[in-house]
Amino acid sequence: MLILAFEDYMVQAQRLGHTLGVAVQKVFLHHFPDGESLLRLPTSLPEHVIICRSLNQPNDKLIELMLCVQTAKELGAKRVTLVAPYLCYMRQDIANQAGEAVSQQIIGKMLAGLFDDVITVDSHLHRISKLNQAIAINNAINLMATDEISDFLKQQFEYAVLLGPDAESQQWVSTIAKKIGFDYSVAEKIRQGDKQVSITLPEYDFNNKPVVIIDDMASTGRTIAHATELLLAAGAKQVYVVVTHALFCGDAEEHILQAGVKKVWSTDSISHSTACINLDHLLAAAIRKIL
Repeated sequence: MLILAFEDYMVQAQRLGHTLGVAVQKVFLHHFPDGESLLRLPTSLPEHVIICRSLNQPNDKLIELMLCVQTAKELGAKRVTLVAPYLCYMRQDIANQAGEAVSQQIIGKMLAGLFDDVITVDSHLHRISKLNQAIAINNAINLMATDEISDFLKQQFEYAVLLGPDAESQQWVSTIAKKIGFDYSVAEKIRQGDKQVSITLPEYDFNNKPVVIIDDMASTGRTIAHATELLLAAGAKQVYVVVTHALFCGDAEEHILQAGVKKVWSTDSISHSTACINLDHLLAAAIRKIL
């Protein structure tokens, strides 16, 4: 078995390789002036190859992933596993208007045709409950980072209130709260656009309590920022944030901090300055299980 990793996820891939006891080699990648990508793989590959790359900023990465997996098969790989801790294009699972592409189905079908296994973490699924409903292969595995986040929070706080900013976050925040014995609540959110959200806090006494907002991802940061402003207005002592996927597009992180968040933490699913919760043991356990 061999792990092939791209430069943007090399540090995490090396941690995974160390945990598994598996060698890691870098995918050579060059971009031509016109934007096309040139990839080069090691010429001697084992039968089982793991390609490790998170798929934030996905459009170029998907093309490079396709080039990589097809080349690996030509060089002798019989089984190719994708480890993509952040998996793109999973949010749009219906056409909201006539003529819209249902990207979850299209990208899911593409990945199913390329890979024998797909392993990801806290995938943003709406109307389906299992990843193999989007990626129609047996080993389409959607892991939860709740244990890793729980262990981290237990090291940071003797007690805090956990807040899910919307109904979709309840699956994560309730699991974490139960594991570490903290109280939790879930807010109500109405999205009016990419950067416009309306949030209503639950009926709960946040006064003089530290609050940790838990979510699977932070993209524009508007949801977290608005929830923070409401929590501080409700008397919260401090507000912290933990997200699995630190997408942080544009001014998102700055916007969150300006709203009054004391500290932001994320997993290493995406390389970012806030990434301090490592996922290598979670991913390694899933790889061992499929073997």
